[in-house]
Amino acid sequence: MTQYFEIEQRDGAARIGKLLLSPEIRTPCILSTAELGNLESPGPVVDAGSSWGVESQAALEARVKQIREKAGNGTLIILPHQAYPPYISADSRGKTKTFTTNDGEKTDGPTGSILRAEGEILESDLYIMEGAGTLENNARKFLETLLELKDRIPPDTALYAPNLALPENVAMLAYLGIDVLDDTRAEIAAYSDIYLTASGSFYLDSLAEFPCRCRVCASARPSELRNLPKIDRAKFITAHNRDALEAELSLVRERIRAGTLREYVEGQCRVRPWLTALLRLGDFEYSYLEEKVPAFRKNQLLADTSEALSRIEVARFAQRVQERYTPPDLDVLLLLPCAARKPYSTSQSHQKFILSLGNYRKFVHEVILTSPLGIVPRELELTYPAAHYDTAVTGHWDEEEKAWVSSCLEAYLSKYKYKAVVAHVEGAYREICERVASKLGIEITYTAKESLVSMEALSNLKSIIESLCAAEDFSKKSLNAEEEKKNFLRAIAGYQFGEDARFLFSEEAGKLVVKGRFPKYQLFVGKKQLATLVPQYGMLALSLEGTELMLKSGKYIVKIDDFVPRGSILAPGVLQADPQIRPNDEVIVLGESALCVGRASMSGNEMVKSSRGVAVDLRHVKKL
Repeated sequence: MTQYFEIEQRDGAARIGKLLLSPEIRTPCILSTAELGNLESPGPVVDAGSSWGVESQAALEARVKQIREKAGNGTLIILPHQAYPPYISADSRGKTKTFTTNDGEKTDGPTGSILRAEGEILESDLYIMEGAGTLENNARKFLETLLELKDRIPPDTALYAPNLALPENVAMLAYLGIDVLDDTRAEIAAYSDIYLTASGSFYLDSLAEFPCRCRVCASARPSELRNLPKIDRAKFITAHNRDALEAELSLVRERIRAGTLREYVEGQCRVRPWLTALLRLGDFEYSYLEEKVPAFRKNQLLADTSEALSRIEVARFAQRVQERYTPPDLDVLLLLPCAARKPYSTSQSHQKFILSLGNYRKFVHEVILTSPLGIVPRELELTYPAAHYDTAVTGHWDEEEKAWVSSCLEAYLSKYKYKAVVAHVEGAYREICERVASKLGIEITYTAKESLVSMEALSNLKSIIESLCAAEDFSKKSLNAEEEKKNFLRAIAGYQFGEDARFLFSEEAGKLVVKGRFPKYQLFVGKKQLATLVPQYGMLALSLEGTELMLKSGKYIVKIDDFVPRGSILAPGVLQADPQIRPNDEVIVLGESALCVGRASMSGNEMVKSSRGVAVDLRHVKKL
C-alpha cells in the first residue's frame, strides 16, 4: 500500500492517477531517462543506480540516505537494484544484491523497486517491471509476466515498464494497466534517424514531409534536416519523438476520462501485429480485466472491429444471460432481429412486430438476435450494453459473428425448452437459426422470406402465433400487464444481482406493485418503495427498504467499522467487500452503526487491498 500514489479515475485496467511528489506527476506519464540518473540535482523521480560491485548492505542504505537528504521526501527514489532480462532464470542469476532494509519495512519517503517474477516484494509506491523492454514483440510472454506481477502487488501502487514506450503502443500499455513509461526508446530511435508517430515509425530518408505539425516539425523540412550533422538531427528528432509520446499520452488520458479507451485501442492495435495479439490475448484473460471493467458506462459502446466480439462488456452480458437470467414461463419463443434504434422496442420495425402480435403478445417470449451481444431477451433491452451499443450495418455478417451469435442461441435453447419456436428473421439471422435448429434437432417456424415489415410477413407472423396459441396442446400461459412489468424488473434484478435477487421479490405477490410508466418503473410493496429502474443504464437503484431485503442475500455487501459515513466510503474504511463487486455496481454498505446503499467506485477486491481512494459513493444512509 502507498501514501504517494492515488488513483483518480479508471477505465478497466487503465487508470488516471497522481504520484504525490514535488512536483506532482499525473499518470499515465513519461519519465525522462536522462533525468532519472541525475543524482546531483534530483527531479521528482531518481534512480539510485545499480547495486553491482557494492560490497555491503550498509553501503546501499548509505547511498539511499544520501540521496534522500539531498532530494527530500518530494522525490521518489528507485532503490539500488540488479536487473536481469525476464528469460534469465533465478538459478542462472547467482547471488543478486537488491536493496532491502534491516527490518524489511518501507524506507522513509516514496520509493520504487524492481519487480521480478520470483523473490520477495519490498513495499514501494512504484514497482518497476524487470526487463520490460526485452518483451516487445512477444505478446504472450509480456502479458503472462504483467499479469503475474500485477497479481502480487497492491492495486493502489503504480507500475513502471521501462524501455518500451513508443507513440504507437502507449495506449495499449495503459489499457493493460501500466502507469509509468519512459522516453528511452524514443531517444534511441532518434539517434537512428527514426521518426516516431502514433501510426508507426518512419526513417528520415523516406519522408518527403513531416506528418506532424508540432512546433519542432514546423521549423524545418525533412530535406533540410537530412543535411544537418548527425548529432543535430538526433536532437531535432528526439524533441519530436518526445512530443509525440506526450501528445499520445494526453489523448490516452482523455480517452480514460471519457471511458472510450477500448474503442481507441481496437483501432490503434492495428499498427503492429504484437499489439493486436496483446489485445486478443488480453481478452482471453477474462478474470483480470472483467474485475476492473465497470458494470456500465455513460458512453456508447462502439462495436466496429472483430475484437468487439470478445471485449469484456460483451462477454459479461452473454455470460449473465446464460447464468443469471430466467425467462418467463411461456410456451412460445419468438426470435427477432435487432434494430439500429435502441432500445429495440422503440424502433419502427419492432413497433410493427408488436402491433402485429396484438393481444397474442402476452403468450410470447421475445428474444432478439444481434451482433455483438448474441441474444438479448426483451426484458434486458434497456440493460447496459444492450441499449448502448452501435455497430457498422452492411447487411453482411462474417463467419465469426455468425458463430458467436449461434453459440449464444444454442446455449440458451439447450437450457430453456419451449413448445414452439418462431423466427421472424431473414438473411444471416435465418442462417443462424437454421444452424442451431439443425444442431439441436428442434423445429423452428419461419414467418418471413424477405422483407420483415411487409404486410404479408406481418400478417403471417400474426396468423402463426394465433394458430399456436389456439392449439389444444398449449396451456395458454400468458402474462397480464402487471405481471409483465414485474417480470421485466425481476429479470433485470436477476441479471444485476444473480439468483439472490429473489429476496427483492420475496414479499407476497399481491403486495408487490410496479408504478410509473415505461421505462421509469418503480417497485413498491404497499407504500414502501424498494427499487427504481434507472433507464440511462437499465439497472435497479435500491432504496433503504430494498436494501434491507437484499441484505438477506449476503451478496454485494461492503462491511465497514463502527461509524456513520457521510457522502462516500474511502478504501481505508472498508473491512470486507464481496469479491464479485465491480465498479458502478449497486452495493450495500453495512457497519455496526449504519446501513447504506450506493454505487461502487472500484471492485470489491480493490476496496479491501487499497489504502487510498473512494470505494463507494453513497446515496442513502440509515443510522442503526
